[in-house]
Amino acid sequence: MHAVFLFLSAAAAVASVSGALIPQHTRRADVCNGHAELCGRSYGNVTFMGAHDSFAFSENPLDLAADQRVDIPSQLGLGVRLLQAQSHMNDGVLHFCHTSCELFDGGSVEDYLKTVHDFLTANPKEVLTLIFTNPEGVSLKDVWDPAFQASGIADLAFVPPSIPVKQSDWPTLGDMIDSGKRVVVFLDTGADDDRSVPYILPEFPMIWETPFSVTDENFPCSVDRINGPLSTEDHMYMINHSLNKDIFGLGIIVSDPLDADDTNSVASIMANAGGCQGFAAGRAPNFVLLDFVNIGNGLDAVNQLNGL
Repeated sequence: MHAVFLFLSAAAAVASVSGALIPQHTRRADVCNGHAELCGRSYGNVTFMGAHDSFAFSENPLDLAADQRVDIPSQLGLGVRLLQAQSHMNDGVLHFCHTSCELFDGGSVEDYLKTVHDFLTANPKEVLTLIFTNPEGVSLKDVWDPAFQASGIADLAFVPPSIPVKQSDWPTLGDMIDSGKRVVVFLDTGADDDRSVPYILPEFPMIWETPFSVTDENFPCSVDRINGPLSTEDHMYMINHSLNKDIFGLGIIVSDPLDADDTNSVASIMANAGGCQGFAAGRAPNFVLLDFVNIGNGLDAVNQLNGL
């Protein structure tokens, strides 16, 4: 009887993360994303600060296509744990570009991912999310996957047992870190039907977003993009908390650095989050996507949303 009890107790203490069995008593992660309190919390129940157009950084205030003032390592150093970027093909190579590569070319996706990999190597107790857009429908197998493989990110990418994953069904940050699979990769287009690269996950069956290119400083909340069989409440969600200006009323929308301090304040972010909780059974957003992450108090707001 004692042997049977011990066997059942050991079996009950085993968690499955991306196909890897991790005995709970051997968990090594004691600090996750900077906080011990987050290690036992589900990835789907954590709020992460995000950088919108993370590649598009410039110190030049006249560069209207730049949505960030600091580079990727600096963004990550400030506490950003979601990197968002838009892709385009440029001379046969996949680049991150803002609308077009003529307007703002952030370099190749492979080089970008190598920079991210350097951070992850130096910071082994961090869980990071990547949300990329694929407006040209570039091949996952032939173009995206080689960039991830060459950078080393593919080896760290989480693969769920099945998709879509309910908000409540994600593993804990501690289990993800212990398994080594601590990067979650979402693509807005192309991964819904093409599952040839299992770690590239379709975004909208698991994450809904608020509207983007917002020009109202009150950030009224609504569910803008959603897909798949899961209910709105069973999705994670992202608030696009970046304020834009319509230049001379011509429909030319650019980010607003002059008001970034107010936009990225605790009061503004918390008000936006509070306005969205009715769509998410009272839950805080999973992702708070910001322009100019080095301005304001974005991380303070995210910590409050995490109850830290």
